[in-house]
Amino acid sequence: MAFSKIIAESMDLTDTYAFTGTVTGAGESNSPIFYGELASSQTITRSTDTKVTGMTNVEIDTDTAFDGTTFTVPSGKGGTYYLKGIVTGDILTAGQDGEEVRSYIYKNGSAIKEAKIMKNTGGANYGDLRRVTVIAETITSLSAGDTIELYGRITDFNGSGNGDVVSSQSSLGGYRIKT
Repeated sequence: MAFSKIIAESMDLTDTYAFTGTVTGAGESNSPIFYGELASSQTITRSTDTKVTGMTNVEIDTDTAFDGTTFTVPSGKGGTYYLKGIVTGDILTAGQDGEEVRSYIYKNGSAIKEAKIMKNTGGANYGDLRRVTVIAETITSLSAGDTIELYGRITDFNGSGNGDVVSSQSSLGGYRIKT
């Protein structure tokens, strides 16, 4: 059924309509969208909150606002955003005696969301984590110029060494869900 201008009340919503041209106002763009996986594993100092850098593998960046480490909200793109940060910690080099792994989403230099997995603080099985994936996700309001970064923390039981944030299993991404 073809029509040009029509009053909405006279449309039969049970009919099928084939549109030619552009339909506007029927949805919302989720731009900007950004995503990147860690390109190579990153060793971080034991029990220290550390910025994860080099997330340039499988990178998506619709507005050229993500440099593989920091997403900066572009001008005119403020709104409500969904954000997700994944840290996979490997404690092999520290003796496979992991105590905890944390993932943080930072906004403008401060943590706004934290997720962690931590072993029991006592008993025979204390400190036996080897590889753990921790996911921090949030919905938050962002304004133009705000920055988003991923931080991680890895702690081993006996303090013998550092841990690795695992490449291709650690990532940062997000998209605007509302203007």
